[in-house]
Amino acid sequence: MIARSLLIACAMFALAACSSVAPDKPVRATTYDFGPPPAAASSAAGTAQPAIVLADPEAASSLETTALLYRLAYADPHQLLPYAHARWSAPPQRLVRQRLRDILGRDRAVLDQTESASLARNGSALPRTLRIDVEEFSHVFESATQSFGVLRVRATLTENTSAGERLVAQRVFDERVPAPTQDAPGGVHALAEATDAAAQALTAWIAQPR
Repeated sequence: MIARSLLIACAMFALAACSSVAPDKPVRATTYDFGPPPAAASSAAGTAQPAIVLADPEAASSLETTALLYRLAYADPHQLLPYAHARWSAPPQRLVRQRLRDILGRDRAVLDQTESASLARNGSALPRTLRIDVEEFSHVFESATQSFGVLRVRATLTENTSAGERLVAQRVFDERVPAPTQDAPGGVHALAEATDAAAQALTAWIAQPR
């Protein structure tokens, strides 16, 4: 009887020990954004530029999630793959729009489409509108040891006239920045720099007289 009681006690102890072992916790994805905008150049201060309306960017369906995407161009350049444990804090087109707004807003008022509609209702002159289509936004590996953050956007500048909307200019901006490391953090760093470069190029392009 005593032996049986001891066996039962040992079995219960073993079950308790097993149940106390916690299962492996799922690995949480690291969340990234672009960080603070780059410091403005000393020559940026000057005459304020005309206000502009920055429309919500359009993007391919693959960019409508927070996945951080990479492309192995040396193996299959047509395939986009997500990093397993890294993601953006918002869909890329929203991050791109915010960085554009930060940099464009250094020397001009940047309005959204709601503010533009309010101006139209009040009979005010409407500023030009900048539309952005994000065509590529990924960490591209040329080889196992070399990669780039690639951002390609199509910018369209329009203005409102009595006859309707008129195309002012259109241009594709294609920025490629080498990644410092061949992993997700390196891709984030390169894509943030590529976005800054595109925003600065867009700022200069919009300021050109037309």
